[in-house]
Amino acid sequence: MFATFKQIFRSSNKDLRIRVLFTLGVLFIFSLGNAITIPGMNVISDDIGFLELFNAMSGGGLKQFSIFALGVMPYITASIIVQILQMDIIPYFTELKEMGEEGRRKIAKINRYAGLAIAFVQGFFYPMMFLGKDALTTAGYFRVALILTAGTAFLLWLGDQITDKGIGNGVSLLIMAGIVNTLPSMFVSAFTSLVPDASNALIGWLSFAAFVLLYLAIIVGVIFVQEAERRIPIQYSNRSAGSYGGQQTFLPLRLNSAGVMPVIIASVIMGIPSILTYFVKNAKALAFINGYLTTNSTIGFIIYILLIIAFTYIYTFLTINPEELSKNLNKNGGYIPGIRPGSETKKYISQVLGRITFLGAIFIAIIAALPTLFTSLTGLSNTIKLGGTSILIAVGVILETYKQLESSVASRNYSNRR
Repeated sequence: MFATFKQIFRSSNKDLRIRVLFTLGVLFIFSLGNAITIPGMNVISDDIGFLELFNAMSGGGLKQFSIFALGVMPYITASIIVQILQMDIIPYFTELKEMGEEGRRKIAKINRYAGLAIAFVQGFFYPMMFLGKDALTTAGYFRVALILTAGTAFLLWLGDQITDKGIGNGVSLLIMAGIVNTLPSMFVSAFTSLVPDASNALIGWLSFAAFVLLYLAIIVGVIFVQEAERRIPIQYSNRSAGSYGGQQTFLPLRLNSAGVMPVIIASVIMGIPSILTYFVKNAKALAFINGYLTTNSTIGFIIYILLIIAFTYIYTFLTINPEELSKNLNKNGGYIPGIRPGSETKKYISQVLGRITFLGAIFIAIIAALPTLFTSLTGLSNTIKLGGTSILIAVGVILETYKQLESSVASRNYSNRR
């Protein structure tokens, strides 16, 4: 890793160095804008429940009502909806998916406009939820919605600039930067809660050290699982094992193919009843929602975990279609040794994918459950979270960006040798 970063600052890698510095500069602009609060809005000090995940992704901007409070999450939400619609639900979106590059450009444009529409709706209702229906006039709510929508549009533009002129995927890096922005304040809160308040200073320091070590251990575990994959050997009938290019290839199936999407989808579903609590005034309905349909309740927490496991399976099999894999292998003259092409290959891939997805689903559920369990067992503030989905997102983005950076350095070194 250090050798890769050392290579970046060599004189022969000036273009790559400019790309890295440009990316860091854009992320600094994001952090700076995240500290600018919308005029007339107050910082939220209360727990915001399921929206804590989205607050972390926006760098804490949601609680501060910054101009970047919504972050790029409206765009991510629109992308998930459009991706689901492509699964033979609406023929038009299915056709776009099969149109190649032109279809991808149209889908990207739809995602962009749908994301801005979602941002405007969220920007209109979020102040009502947190400040009350009568906190602002109708014109005031529209003003806040327009500011937040403009902030999201600007962030999407910044993300495009990173993708075109920097390193990595711009939107993913903005989410990662938002999560990283919240880490210093979280560790400061953990320190002030564990060390000064302890009856014994040594116990306080040991508790804080244990917290840091556990946090690092979770990061190592996330990296291990993110990189873990099951390789299915593939042989091609038109290649001999001893011929050039005839080395055995593999079909890699990741242990966690779904990423964080199941957690995001489950959080949105569990968040619907929580949103209703801001608008519903019926005492019995509120008691039912708070008692059974929020992640703070035992039943709601169990439902949340089951939703994550279910959506892990659904999302994995939507994105990795065993039938399509089997057809593509057969079309290219490939086969799995010992498995007949066609239906048997499809069945075998489905079985392997189902087994490793079970482990991946359990892992994602544990990571998502850690913050709630940690808060319940320790009694510490909700702002102090051990593990969680934010680590999963940040580590995944950092790994992908580092791989792209490493690949760029290797290709430039190869070109220089030639």
